[in-house]
Amino acid sequence: MRLSELGGKEIVDVKKAERLGVLGQTDLEIDERTGQVEALVIPSLKWFGFKREGNELRVPWKHIKKIGPDMVMIDIPEE
Repeated sequence: MRLSELGGKEIVDVKKAERLGVLGQTDLEIDERTGQVEALVIPSLKWFGFKREGNELRVPWKHIKKIGPDMVMIDIPEE
């Protein structure tokens, strides 16, 4: 899958059945040596499209369970 194909997909937590954001509003953490995606970094607060100060949710790539045509389903273990 190409990076351009990920844009616009909704990110959904399967355990909480909660929408976390949209790819394109998130950052990707990429390993500079291998070029592989290591994690999605999802900002927790948005206000009129601008990032505000707040916590971010870092989702390691291993917690991504399924990438479909419209959404990315993640399974984050509860701490």
